[in-house]
Amino acid sequence: MAWLYLSLAILVEVASTLSLRVASAGRRGWYAVVVPGYVAAFVLLALALHEGMGIGVAYGIWTAVGVALTAVLSHLLFAESLTRTMALGILLIAAGVLLLEAG
Repeated sequence: MAWLYLSLAILVEVASTLSLRVASAGRRGWYAVVVPGYVAAFVLLALALHEGMGIGVAYGIWTAVGVALTAVLSHLLFAESLTRTMALGILLIAAGVLLLEAG
């Protein structure tokens, strides 16, 4: 269950961050999604920890995957830049997550 909670925490946090982007562009109604989304993400992260996942692994994966997903989705949804250097960074993040898991 810990991995399910962590996966959901990541997805909800990314959705909230993308909603923040929409809200900051003038569609203020999206702020109603942002705050509850972040609260839900932290609750789900706490549940992953409660299920026995270590904080270093959980937080490391949560932030790393969240950054990578947000970068890719913001490129697809908002036409934000995604340079080769940024793509390399995402690959390094993926490698780091694999190393965390292997450790």
